Amino acid sequence: MKTTKEIGDIYEKKAENILLSHGYQILEKNYRVKGGEIDIIAEKDGTIVFVEVKYRSNLKFGYGIEAVDLRKIRRIYRAAKIYLTLNREYSSRVRFDCISFLEEKITWTKDIAWGDEIGF
Repeated sequence: MKTTKEIGDIYEKKAENILLSHGYQILEKNYRVKGGEIDIIAEKDGTIVFVEVKYRSNLKFGYGIEAVDLRKIRRIYRAAKIYLTLNREYSSRVRFDCISFLEEKITWTKDIAWGDEIGF
Protein backbone atom coordinates (compact mmCIF):
# COMPACT_ATOMS: atom_id res chain seq x y z
CA MET A 1 0.00 0.00 0.00
CA LYS A 2 1.34 3.43 -0.96
CA THR A 3 1.85 6.17 1.60
CA THR A 4 0.08 9.52 1.37
CA LYS A 5 3.41 11.08 0.31
CA GLU A 6 3.90 8.51 -2.46
CA ILE A 7 0.37 9.08 -3.74
CA GLY A 8 0.91 12.85 -3.59
CA ASP A 9 4.13 12.49 -5.60
CA ILE A 10 2.33 10.47 -8.27
CA TYR A 11 -0.39 13.08 -8.73
CA GLU A 12 2.04 16.00 -8.63
CA LYS A 13 3.90 14.29 -11.48
CA LYS A 14 0.61 13.89 -13.37
CA ALA A 15 -0.14 17.59 -12.83
CA GLU A 16 3.36 18.46 -14.04
CA ASN A 17 2.76 16.43 -17.21
CA ILE A 18 -0.56 18.21 -17.77
CA LEU A 19 1.16 21.58 -17.51
CA LEU A 20 3.96 20.51 -19.86
CA SER A 21 1.44 19.21 -22.41
CA HIS A 22 -0.20 22.65 -22.39
CA GLY A 23 3.09 24.42 -23.12
CA TYR A 24 4.07 25.46 -19.59
CA GLN A 25 7.67 25.45 -18.43
CA ILE A 26 8.21 24.03 -14.94
CA LEU A 27 10.28 26.45 -12.84
CA GLU A 28 10.11 24.72 -9.45
CA LYS A 29 8.53 21.71 -7.78
CA ASN A 30 7.79 21.42 -4.07
CA TYR A 31 8.99 24.96 -3.36
CA ARG A 32 9.21 25.33 0.42
CA VAL A 33 10.02 28.37 2.51
CA LYS A 34 9.29 29.30 6.08
CA GLY A 35 5.57 29.82 6.34
CA GLY A 36 4.50 28.29 3.05
CA GLU A 37 4.94 25.87 0.18
CA ILE A 38 3.89 25.53 -3.42
CA ASP A 39 3.53 22.22 -5.24
CA ILE A 40 4.47 23.49 -8.72
CA ILE A 41 5.62 26.83 -10.09
CA ALA A 42 5.26 27.08 -13.86
CA GLU A 43 5.47 29.77 -16.52
CA LYS A 44 3.80 30.35 -19.84
CA ASP A 45 3.64 33.47 -21.98
CA GLY A 46 5.12 35.68 -19.26
CA THR A 47 2.69 34.52 -16.56
CA ILE A 48 4.03 32.73 -13.51
CA VAL A 49 1.52 30.17 -12.27
CA PHE A 50 1.57 28.83 -8.72
CA VAL A 51 -0.18 25.46 -8.72
CA GLU A 52 -1.65 23.56 -5.79
CA VAL A 53 -2.22 19.86 -6.51
CA LYS A 54 -4.92 17.92 -4.67
CA TYR A 55 -5.96 14.28 -4.90
CA ARG A 56 -9.03 12.50 -3.59
CA SER A 57 -9.85 8.82 -4.04
CA ASN A 58 -13.49 9.53 -3.14
CA LEU A 59 -15.69 12.37 -1.89
CA LYS A 60 -15.59 11.38 1.79
CA PHE A 61 -13.61 14.56 2.53
CA GLY A 62 -15.03 16.61 -0.34
CA TYR A 63 -13.45 17.71 -3.58
CA GLY A 64 -9.72 18.45 -3.54
CA ILE A 65 -10.15 22.13 -4.27
CA GLU A 66 -12.31 22.45 -1.15
CA ALA A 67 -9.16 21.82 0.90
CA VAL A 68 -7.64 25.01 -0.53
CA ASP A 69 -9.13 27.22 2.13
CA LEU A 70 -8.14 30.72 3.21
CA ARG A 71 -5.41 29.40 5.52
CA LYS A 72 -3.88 27.32 2.70
CA ILE A 73 -4.15 30.21 0.24
CA ARG A 74 -2.30 32.49 2.66
CA ARG A 75 0.53 29.94 2.91
CA ILE A 76 0.73 29.72 -0.89
CA TYR A 77 0.73 33.53 -1.19
CA ARG A 78 3.52 33.89 1.38
CA ALA A 79 5.67 31.40 -0.50
CA ALA A 80 4.82 33.06 -3.84
CA LYS A 81 5.79 36.47 -2.52
CA ILE A 82 9.18 35.13 -1.40
CA TYR A 83 9.69 33.33 -4.72
CA LEU A 84 8.89 36.46 -6.73
CA THR A 85 11.18 38.59 -4.57
CA LEU A 86 14.13 36.18 -4.67
CA ASN A 87 13.80 35.69 -8.42
CA ARG A 88 13.25 39.38 -9.17
CA GLU A 89 9.97 38.69 -10.93
CA TYR A 90 8.22 41.81 -9.62
CA SER A 91 6.65 42.76 -12.94
CA SER A 92 5.52 39.28 -13.98
CA ARG A 93 1.87 38.46 -14.30
CA VAL A 94 0.90 35.95 -11.62
CA ARG A 95 -1.88 33.40 -11.35
CA PHE A 96 -2.87 30.85 -8.71
CA ASP A 97 -4.34 27.55 -9.94
CA CYS A 98 -5.42 24.20 -8.50
CA ILE A 99 -5.19 20.94 -10.38
CA SER A 100 -7.31 18.41 -8.54
CA PHE A 101 -7.90 14.73 -9.12
CA LEU A 102 -10.89 12.66 -8.08
CA GLU A 103 -9.45 9.24 -8.85
CA GLU A 104 -8.51 9.86 -12.50
CA LYS A 105 -10.96 12.71 -13.17
CA ILE A 106 -8.96 15.93 -13.59
CA THR A 107 -10.17 19.42 -12.79
CA TRP A 108 -7.92 22.40 -13.52
CA THR A 109 -9.24 25.51 -11.82
CA LYS A 110 -7.49 28.72 -12.80
CA ASP A 111 -7.40 31.90 -10.69
CA ILE A 112 -8.43 30.23 -7.44
CA ALA A 113 -7.77 33.43 -5.48
CA TRP A 114 -6.88 37.07 -5.89
CA GLY A 115 -4.22 38.85 -3.87
CA ASP A 116 -6.50 41.59 -2.62
CA GLU A 117 -8.65 38.96 -0.88
CA ILE A 118 -5.90 38.37 1.68
CA GLY A 119 -3.82 41.51 1.43
CA PHE A 120 -1.21 40.35 -1.09
